[in-house]
Amino acid sequence: MIDARILLLGGGNMGSALLGGWLDKGLDAAKVTVVDPAVGPALQPLIDKGVGHSTTVPDGAFDIVVLAVKPQMMSAAVPPLKAAMQPETLVVSIAAGTTIAAIEELLGEHPVVRAMPNTPALIGRGVTGAYGNERTSEANRAAATALLEASGPVEWVDEEPLIDAVTAVSGSGPAYVFHLAECMAKAGAELGLPADLAMRLARHTVAGAGELMIRSDDPPATLRKNVTSPNGTTQAALDVLMGEERLAKLMQEAMGAARDRAGELAKG
Repeated sequence: MIDARILLLGGGNMGSALLGGWLDKGLDAAKVTVVDPAVGPALQPLIDKGVGHSTTVPDGAFDIVVLAVKPQMMSAAVPPLKAAMQPETLVVSIAAGTTIAAIEELLGEHPVVRAMPNTPALIGRGVTGAYGNERTSEANRAAATALLEASGPVEWVDEEPLIDAVTAVSGSGPAYVFHLAECMAKAGAELGLPADLAMRLARHTVAGAGELMIRSDDPPATLRKNVTSPNGTTQAALDVLMGEERLAKLMQEAMGAARDRAGELAKG
């Protein structure tokens, strides 16, 4: 873990999840100060480990500022951070839909990394897309990667608008998977299974299949084929899902809508 003074704005679930990951990877708790008007249940155990806490921006110059507040709070919460920043201070933002231009308008010119994590980050199993502005050096990228990797892999994109596509795939993606489990459980119940049993089967199937994908070197298409016996039960189901690219087209439409909405939100 990097050796830097870090100011974390926002100690909610996502901010605390990141912070917990930093501490687990060896970051000195004394080097982190969290600015949050309240101490919630996710933050308190980390303060107990020695992390600093303040309800206002503290004195001193920080090397890295991490923005982990809701987008609607940015305009009020971010400008006071100027007092704790140097020109070379790295800004890492996980505020969804907030562009680098909007951050620069609030804080001035700094190396800024805009990141899009997803909710599995709360258990250290997320994935994050990231983009850095032209002031972001290789050292800045390495530092941002070290911080963001505390919740899972980090994937960099070359253009900021691609963060909207990242949002459509992985940022919003957990909701698609949860809905898949809902639909599987509902269908199982309609086939005669007790509803609670159908839900348990669906949850474990989705979770287990996801873990298998992570652990296997094979692409999802190969894993799918490995499960599918010719003219068997899985083939019968896939003929419905894949016939005329039914599911593929539906996912393209859904994720296109998510990307477009992300762009609209970023424009305000």
